[in-house]
Amino acid sequence: MKITFASTTIPRTGVVVAGVLADRKLTPSAAEIDKRTRGQLKKAIAASQFKGNKNQTLTLLTPAGTKFDRVVLVGLGKAKEIDDLQLQNTGGQIYAAVEKIGAPSVVVSVDDIDGLKMNAAEQAAEIAFGLRLRSYRFDKYRTKEKKSDKPTLKSIKVLCDGPTKARQLFGKKNKIADGVFFTRDLVSEPANILYPETFAEHAKSLTKLGVKVEVLGEAQMKKLGMGALLGVAQGSVREPKLVIMQWNGVPSKKGQKKSAAAKPLAFIGKGVCFDTGGISIKPSNGMEDMKWDMGGAGVVAGLMMALAGRKAKVNVVGVAGLVENMPDGNAQRPGDIVTSMSGQTVEVLNTDAEGRLVLADAIHYTIDRFKPKFVVDLATLTGAIIVALGHEYAGLFANDDKLASLILDSGRKVHERCWRFPLGDEYDKLINSDAADMKNIGSRGGGSITAAQFIQRFVGNTPWVHLDIAGVTWSSKGAPTVPKGGTGFGVRLLDRLIADHYEQKT
Repeated sequence: MKITFASTTIPRTGVVVAGVLADRKLTPSAAEIDKRTRGQLKKAIAASQFKGNKNQTLTLLTPAGTKFDRVVLVGLGKAKEIDDLQLQNTGGQIYAAVEKIGAPSVVVSVDDIDGLKMNAAEQAAEIAFGLRLRSYRFDKYRTKEKKSDKPTLKSIKVLCDGPTKARQLFGKKNKIADGVFFTRDLVSEPANILYPETFAEHAKSLTKLGVKVEVLGEAQMKKLGMGALLGVAQGSVREPKLVIMQWNGVPSKKGQKKSAAAKPLAFIGKGVCFDTGGISIKPSNGMEDMKWDMGGAGVVAGLMMALAGRKAKVNVVGVAGLVENMPDGNAQRPGDIVTSMSGQTVEVLNTDAEGRLVLADAIHYTIDRFKPKFVVDLATLTGAIIVALGHEYAGLFANDDKLASLILDSGRKVHERCWRFPLGDEYDKLINSDAADMKNIGSRGGGSITAAQFIQRFVGNTPWVHLDIAGVTWSSKGAPTVPKGGTGFGVRLLDRLIADHYEQKT
């Protein structure tokens, strides 16, 4: 879908969208349309329950005396309460209202509003961002979908004062949306199509944007001693991969010594492309959902696309540990002991607690090679986090209060919210093993916490945050800017963290 910006006047034909404030107060655009329709907008509003509150829409079909096909009114709420997130949601609601009405193009008119700090150009960019985010569809395998069920919308023109400014502001947001879509695509692919090798091929496409991509295979990981990751993968016919993606937005000048400021930020994703549970096999009900157990790796890849796309002035390394967890005759057994790259040994009591084993070696490799400023890992790690938080928040665990606070704040700003959980010696001792340095599961209680404690043993003194995104990677219901399915949760959060706190300012 193409989104453009212009300062032209409201057209006299087609489909037009305009805003209405709380208490049915018309914006200038809505007032102009009401004038053209000889008061039909006000009459329609008065006869409906539409009050201009946020999340409300009202559609008028072919108003008499005009050549409009439809006029769509969208509620904006109180001017003083309008912010960037609400405008993005408004954009998503507009798209939902017009995507299948039969028109190939729609015009959205945005006005300067008294009491709102954002000007029309800034509002237009946010609305357009919401339009783009909501427009996502994963329909490549629907070969017999009815034409009436497919979106007809091909282009949206957003009218505002200062279209050049709006276009500039939207440009970077559009690159973030590209990253979100990349993640959603990866998460949505079935496991027979997306497995470690093909995921790595998708990651290689980022080289077009200037990302340096390396792929380690099984032999290289054996040489490095990645026994924890390889133990998970040994039951699958699909070879595991470790993908390393580097974006150097602040390259060192020739002859310049590397300083602490040049240390990269590191993001590491669990990439279990399909998780049967291995020998500790999962129940069959719902196992099909385990195609998105690579969601953490998908977020890391999408973040790298977003940063490279908008030419972020920051150095970042993204690492994805890619495996399949299958119940083959060669699969890892409960009770096996593996040696991780760090040299620490792990007694594998449950082969379905595999993501932490993948992360153990990926994190150690990243810290050992890149000496990053901090590490953030993302993983669809535990069902326990869904029991605790449902599908509204990601679980956050950290050894660094400042980094944790910044991520919590960034999550609130983009409505990708996190909730912090405790860590401590009392929990850590629950994963001590009589046969090895540690075991990969603790007791029944606090399962998400003991999983995080396991990961922390491979972090050392590096500032670190673990995000358990099991409950927020996939959604069975849509939201204004997130259609149901793969959410892309984490891309916008981490991009905002970097933009606000770690990106070199020009």
